Amino acid sequence: MTAFVLVPESYTGGAVWDGVAQRLRAAGAEVHPVTLTGLGERRAEAGPDTDLGTHVADLVRVIDAVEAPELVLVGHGYGIHPALGAADVRAERIARIVYLDAGLPQDGESVLDLLPDPAVRDWLRQRAERTGAARLVPPPTPEELPFGGSVAGVPAEALERLVAASAPQPLGTFTEPLRLTGKSAGIPSTGILCTAGGSSIAMVQMLLRTGEPRLQPLADPRVGLFELETGHWPMLSCPEELAEVLLRAAAGEGQRLTAPTPSDRPGAFLLDLPERPRERVGQLDLHLPDERPGAEGPRPAVLFVHGGPFPAEARPTPRDSATFTGYGRYAAEQGLVGAVVDHPLHALGDFERSAGAVAAAVEQLRADPRVDRDRIALWFFSGGGLLTADWLAAPPPWLRCLAVTYPVLAPLPSWGLSRSRFRPVAAVGRSGPLPVVLTRVELEMPQIAATVAEFLDAATAARVVVDVVDVAGGHHGFETIDHGEEARQAVARAFRAVRDHLEG
Repeated sequence: MTAFVLVPESYTGGAVWDGVAQRLRAAGAEVHPVTLTGLGERRAEAGPDTDLGTHVADLVRVIDAVEAPELVLVGHGYGIHPALGAADVRAERIARIVYLDAGLPQDGESVLDLLPDPAVRDWLRQRAERTGAARLVPPPTPEELPFGGSVAGVPAEALERLVAASAPQPLGTFTEPLRLTGKSAGIPSTGILCTAGGSSIAMVQMLLRTGEPRLQPLADPRVGLFELETGHWPMLSCPEELAEVLLRAAAGEGQRLTAPTPSDRPGAFLLDLPERPRERVGQLDLHLPDERPGAEGPRPAVLFVHGGPFPAEARPTPRDSATFTGYGRYAAEQGLVGAVVDHPLHALGDFERSAGAVAAAVEQLRADPRVDRDRIALWFFSGGGLLTADWLAAPPPWLRCLAVTYPVLAPLPSWGLSRSRFRPVAAVGRSGPLPVVLTRVELEMPQIAATVAEFLDAATAARVVVDVVDVAGGHHGFETIDHGEEARQAVARAFRAVRDHLEG
């Protein structure tokens, strides 16, 4: 018989699993929904010294009491932290670890360490400080609940019960680092991704191919993945489907990812462009146009801003990649200065640093005597699309055009950036007459495509004109993947629009 030990999300107790537990038991499984110290019906047990180690010890006691030969440990959100800690102590007892819409914490990382938005970290600490010596973080209000993950699919009455049953969480459970010795590293695992939060198997596979070190273990054949088309609370929105997936996970099913191979590396840029010299100053590369009769003097410039997160160790860096050397050369072919910046968007918590690096690159570009400082376009790609928020909110007069290509234009719910200022969908209403050129691909990942649709709706409501260039049959990163005529024409159309705004 398989025994499931179900570890809940922060602020909640074992009762949140009732619907799933009922279905698992009906299928013949043994089920142990866990309520951790200080949470749920055990809220009175919380003390100032309750921390992650307390919750790990709670789970170890549960594991020791289970007699079933096969034990599957399921951690939902925060619950994966104590689950991994307990698995490290009792590795020989665990048949499989299931990450239910959860991150991938490593040894030495706390829950707060993995929150990318510093505003959220400060908010949690401030809430705990108001409770004094108790050091308790009050649970989210109904309005705040979506900040911790999508509530898509959860019936209103279930949300009301969730909020009513939530308890303040001891701050130490968020701040104490997870300690792992590596004993649990060989345990098979399963990831269950809730797509309404912005995660998907396709997106994980794409990030895996960038070389992100944290994700490389997911290519292990002992790792299986499932998707649920719902928000962060599948035990409330689709308990029957979640129970079925848990049973399949226990049986070793699930989609496998493929490790990156040389064939996964981006190919050549879709336009055949001659090589030309470029100048490198710090993090900025300049692709300079040829001197032409009648075109003396400073030239308009386009600064290309890559997306991410992009692993710091990955080579080539974006400005040396086929995509951005291609765009830089094409700009120079068009008589513009093509500039490419390497900025430090290596993790979801790096948007603030990247915004500063991009702003510095803009000033460096405008200070170059070969550049017309009053005719600048900024062109953002993929996850770098969030960096457009500052420029949309307060566009300077020298910014003649803002372009985005297969962009992310609102933080995905699972990114933990709910309180971040990097929300182009909110900023576009303040952009005034700033021209926007948006290139979107037909085969975009649905989670990203939804942010583009939201942005266009917001732009329409604000009467902002957006020049949309569609790439039929195009994929995210199409410039080195799709070399058909439609893709080439799309790049040319976007460039014409940007150049017209710079020269008009």
